[in-house]
Amino acid sequence: MAHIDDAGRSLIAAAVSEAEAATSGEIVTVLAEASDGYTDVALLWAAGAAFTAMSVFAAFPQPFLDIWDHLIGGWGHEWTTGELASMVIALGLLKFIAVLLVQQWQPLKWALVPGPVKTIRVHNQAVRQFRVGAERRTTGHTGVLIYLSMREHRAEIVADESIAAKVPAEVWGEAMGDMLTLIRKGAVAEGLAVGIRDVGFVLAEHFPRGSEDVNELPDRLIEV
Repeated sequence: MAHIDDAGRSLIAAAVSEAEAATSGEIVTVLAEASDGYTDVALLWAAGAAFTAMSVFAAFPQPFLDIWDHLIGGWGHEWTTGELASMVIALGLLKFIAVLLVQQWQPLKWALVPGPVKTIRVHNQAVRQFRVGAERRTTGHTGVLIYLSMREHRAEIVADESIAAKVPAEVWGEAMGDMLTLIRKGAVAEGLAVGIRDVGFVLAEHFPRGSEDVNELPDRLIEV
């Protein structure tokens, strides 16, 4: 799903170029549809549902057996241990498959992913993108990555070692707040542009542009 059109991409590239005009820092922007598939979370929900169903059956078997007896004509049946074990396993398997299938509906799948898990996965993916696209790829180790993950509704700002040594992480809070205020309203490109501007102000204060500074990282938005 495209969240930004060509005009938005041009706006972001221009914002990066303008911000870097006053600093030796380099800003990279990455827009991700999602930071993870969360298959493990879906499997855990399915396994938990299956285990719960099996446990309820084991603790209160008679209601289930009565239902089964009714389905086969209402005749009572002496269930063997093997048959009961098979029913427990079959119930668990059906529950497992059913919960996995239900989670194919994306709104439910994403709603079932705990917030802290999303935060951790987005942060980890932002760090990976930073290591690939910005870390130590500039002469003075002055790269900054602005990472936005749409599905999780989360963003990260990751700075290279030279910047991190001078700029505390909490300083980026204003840029993050300004950026997310617009993004929450659906103005994704405009939000990223504002975040880029704020990051540029911070970089210009600590890392002013030198006379021999060159553009070392791409200004364009990277979409993954």
